[in-house]
Amino acid sequence: MTPLRQRMLEDMSIRNLAENTQQSYLQQVSAFARYFGCRPDAMGPEKVREYQVHLVEDCKLAPSSISIAVSALRFLYKVTLKRPWAPDEIPMPKKPFKLPVILSPEEVMHFLESVHSMKHRAILMAAYAAGLRVSEATHLKVTDIDSQRMMLRVDQGKGGKDRYVMLSARLLEELRSYWRAGRPKTWLFPGDSPGRPITSDAVGQACQRARRCSGIQKPITPHSLRHAFATHLLERGVDVRRIQLLMGHRSLATTSRYLKVATSTICATTSPMDLLPNIGPAQSNVPAPSHF
Repeated sequence: MTPLRQRMLEDMSIRNLAENTQQSYLQQVSAFARYFGCRPDAMGPEKVREYQVHLVEDCKLAPSSISIAVSALRFLYKVTLKRPWAPDEIPMPKKPFKLPVILSPEEVMHFLESVHSMKHRAILMAAYAAGLRVSEATHLKVTDIDSQRMMLRVDQGKGGKDRYVMLSARLLEELRSYWRAGRPKTWLFPGDSPGRPITSDAVGQACQRARRCSGIQKPITPHSLRHAFATHLLERGVDVRRIQLLMGHRSLATTSRYLKVATSTICATTSPMDLLPNIGPAQSNVPAPSHF
């Protein structure tokens, strides 16, 4: 390990960055150095700019992916190397605002019925029932289940914050059946590697198999279940601030975006089209489409 890599690792550890963030930053800086075949501490803002152009024009990366590289380079040059130009010369790309694709309650039920593995069904049910991020669901421990208070403890969620979330009675029943079948000891959902939890990739692959089996055409990832959790609560009239607490959002604005996709918001107002007098049918010999 080079002295620069060691120092950057120490700087990240001092600031208590998550392990995944540390690994991601190191990978991004290594990719930057490999591209130029030069040590990062020997390069300046022009090389950083050239690399950003490469990521946009040659690699065709999405703004979210470029943001990861930018965050890593900002940390390297601002914190570890203490270059005064770092914040101004490494701009963060503007991310386009995209609304999530939301599954209906019926689609969620059909999707979960299409998950054939008991372990995978239990973890995906937990993601929906408690609004968990996939990393939070994979790192649940057996001791995180509090059936007396009907809560799940999320240990060190995003941003290194602990929180409690609701434990659905139906989820508890599913988890008990799953536990009796496999008797996991430490990690609630153990992975293939001894002493390690199931990986996020494994959950994502199980998600895709279930989507294909279900025949649902909408894109589905484990995070889709978290989106559905928030939207379905909003549609039932749950206060947005309470949902913010359950989801572990730092900003209310992050939670409020679900107002833009909730049917209780969009369909609460009558379309002016429905207030018009009946309009005669158009003259056409083409049959109506079968899909609607």
